[in-house]
Amino acid sequence: MTQILNIETATRNCSVSIARNGEVLALKEVADSGYSHAEKLHVFIEQVLLESQLRFSDLHAVAVSQGPGSYTGLRIGVSAAKGLCYALNIPLIAVDTLQVLAAQVQISEGLIVPMIDARRMEVYSAIYDEKGQLIRGVEAQIIDENSFSDNSQKLYFVGDCQAKCQEVLKGENHIFLSDIEFPSAREMAKISYQKMTQNALENLAYFEPFYLKDFMVTAKK
Repeated sequence: MTQILNIETATRNCSVSIARNGEVLALKEVADSGYSHAEKLHVFIEQVLLESQLRFSDLHAVAVSQGPGSYTGLRIGVSAAKGLCYALNIPLIAVDTLQVLAAQVQISEGLIVPMIDARRMEVYSAIYDEKGQLIRGVEAQIIDENSFSDNSQKLYFVGDCQAKCQEVLKGENHIFLSDIEFPSAREMAKISYQKMTQNALENLAYFEPFYLKDFMVTAKK
């Protein structure tokens, strides 16, 4: 049996799960209007361990959402994951954030477009098919009325920026799944277990989050 702790902090959703062989044993998550990851993350880790009746020593790996997403959220999640892996001498698994978001969609045909808000009309997006296979890699994309116009298949949009995207994406094949807003450690479970079985592990010393864009600091006016 393989028990993996999954940590998802790339968006406003602070989400933690423990899974055994890809099946979730316990899940704790909350999507606050502000980022409360620093306060909530370690509490959630302790709670899912308690609920699943496991100890830290029972874990075989820690999986973390690698991005793209919030710079601060990613730093908090990755720092916690690496710290646990160092202390427990277990491997680190990195899972693509947009893949986790897309995994919530079940369709028989068409394409899935997971999107994470990058402020103004910019999003981080990718495209997956109905089987969850990556069709187009992650991009920082400015959304306008011509975005995705070269695709005639049904496009299912998910993520935390659907409201602003609906204002300009008016195609008849554009379907917005408003109830799927954030990636969750629930969907990380199967992905991280598959990576564990494939020995797709990270170099603990050198792993860094996938920010996609450089973090920029602006001075107050």
